Amino acid sequence: MAKVLVAYASKYGSTGEVADAIATTLRNRGLDAVAQPVESVNDLEGVSAVVFGVALYFFRWRGSAHKFLKRHHRTLERIPVAVFGMGPLEDSPDQYTGARGHLDKGLEKHAWLEPVSVTVFGGRLAPEHLRFPDNNPAMRQMGAVDLRDWDEIGKWAESLVEKLDDAVQGKHAIEAQVR
Repeated sequence: MAKVLVAYASKYGSTGEVADAIATTLRNRGLDAVAQPVESVNDLEGVSAVVFGVALYFFRWRGSAHKFLKRHHRTLERIPVAVFGMGPLEDSPDQYTGARGHLDKGLEKHAWLEPVSVTVFGGRLAPEHLRFPDNNPAMRQMGAVDLRDWDEIGKWAESLVEKLDDAVQGKHAIEAQVR
């Protein structure tokens, strides 16, 4: 059974909630999946694939996300990786396109990474939980927003089962040929 780590970089917990939902879907499909914040991942020993989630704040990645990719670079370039970003707080095509652009811009810093799937989901804003510097007047005036589409998140997670399995099987076949 493939062991899948759903590693996420989150500031206020929304990305972690999505990571948990993805891990649950993968477990329901027979994979050994666990969600874990990137800061608590010490090594990737025994991990067959990674689903990597990053929150986009003011069009930027969490610093811990870049650190995770750099720290585990050698392992991540040998196993399948899928990537999701969380971000748009306005439900418009332009916002999703912009968020995807910022996700891709962050991925460009890790050109060695070749994800099997990349997507963006709508974000969540709970103004009452914001801390400095995010608790500025403009953000507080936006009001609560939750654009996470749980059906879409579930469909994407379902689509990963085959992609990750195919990629894991392909990697094992290549390794067997090399030996």
